[in-house]
This record gives sequence, structure tokens and C-alpha cells, in this order.
Amino acid sequence: MSDSIVIIPTYNEKENIEAIIRAVFSLPKPFHILIIDDGSPDGTADIVKRLQGEFQESLHMVERKGKLGLGTAYIAGFRWSIEHKYDFIFEMDADFSHDPKDLLRLYEACTTGGGDVAIGSRYVGHVVNVINWPIGRVVMSYFASTYVRIVTGLKIFDTTAGFKCYRREVLETIELDKIRFKGYAFQIEMKFTAFKCGFNIVEVPIVFSNRVLGVSKMNGGIFGEAFFGVLSLKLKSFFRKYPQKKK
Repeated sequence: MSDSIVIIPTYNEKENIEAIIRAVFSLPKPFHILIIDDGSPDGTADIVKRLQGEFQESLHMVERKGKLGLGTAYIAGFRWSIEHKYDFIFEMDADFSHDPKDLLRLYEACTTGGGDVAIGSRYVGHVVNVINWPIGRVVMSYFASTYVRIVTGLKIFDTTAGFKCYRREVLETIELDKIRFKGYAFQIEMKFTAFKCGFNIVEVPIVFSNRVLGVSKMNGGIFGEAFFGVLSLKLKSFFRKYPQKKK
């Protein structure tokens, strides 16, 4: 049994899914994996089912019908992981933009580094650690994080990061049924809510690599949701009482 589970949402990731699963399972610390597949028509789920025969105790999957959004995929994964009593719950992409070896550093940040939430950060300080992204996307992402930091008051540089480790207590405290965003803004909303609940968020510098195989799910509408969603989050926070971290 492992105390840690890595949630990986998938939609059409047949080129990457077996390799990412094997990379996580090859790490010196044991991690379990939970795949949340949104009805991938390319057979991603069939590959996972085949691998479940090899990794019977450590590879799990929830299949959903249709593309329901990143946020709802993670919420489903959080609920499953809480129910199964994992102490450390991770978010990671399937496409190797996040290096599986950095799971160990995020884990360390939450076990010995004082973090309740650890973020794999592309922008610690004012250094940009991104490989193979078009310059326009780098600039947009960096300034999006800066905008979020100014509006929300978050004391972190990579406010839109999707590579994270949560202590289970964080996800048990956050009212998951009140998380509203499904796309890019979901990552911001989760960090902001954890911050408002009194949890300590720490950043771990990583190098982020653009995917080599498969197709990116990013689009302009996702950025639009994030831009206007941040303003909405901040305004609504003035009228909301957040549950607090237990002392």
C-alpha cells in the first residue's frame, strides 16, 4: 500500500499513457495511479485496462462518458482518493510536460518542507523554466500568473500550475462541491480556496516541457474563463466564509 496517489486525467492520450504509467511506477518511492478517462475514442482506456492486469493493486481507473472538463475530472479523482484514504494526492498531466521524477520533490515538500500544498512551479521568482513552448504562449502564461497574483493576493508565482501535491486534509477541508470552474481557471480556484482556508502553499521549481506526442487541449476559451473567472472569484470571496485549517 502507498500513502500517495497520482491522478492523471486523460482524453486521447494513447501515445503517452503506457509510458507515463511505467515512469511513475519505476520511481524509488511507491505511488499509486488513478486515471480519470473521459471516454477517449482513441482507446486510451483499453491500454490502461491491459496494464491493470500487470499492476493490479496500484493502477486504478474511473471511466466517464464524454469530455466533461479538467476540473470535474480532478474533483472526481479527489473524492475517490479521499474515500480510499490516501494521505498525499497529486495532479499530473499524461503528456510528460511534468517530469514524473519531480513527484518525489513535491512529496518531500509536503512531508518535510512544511507544505500543505506543493506546486511544481515554472515561474519561481522571475525565472521562466519552460521548454519548447511558442514564445507567445510563454508570455501569455507568465502574465496570466502575474495577473492572478495581483487580483487574488496569492503569494505564489505560478498561479496556474497543474502539477501539484495536496495533503488529504486540504481536500477534505475545501468544499469541493463549491468549486465552479472546469477548465484552466480550475487550477486557480483550487489554489485560491486552499489559501483562503489557511493552508500553506509552497513552490518547487521544475522545468516544464511542451508535449511531444498527442494534441494539446489548450484553447482561447480556456484563457477567457481564467481572466474573467479570477475577478469573479475575488469578488465572491468577500461574501463567503471559508472553512479553516485545523490548528
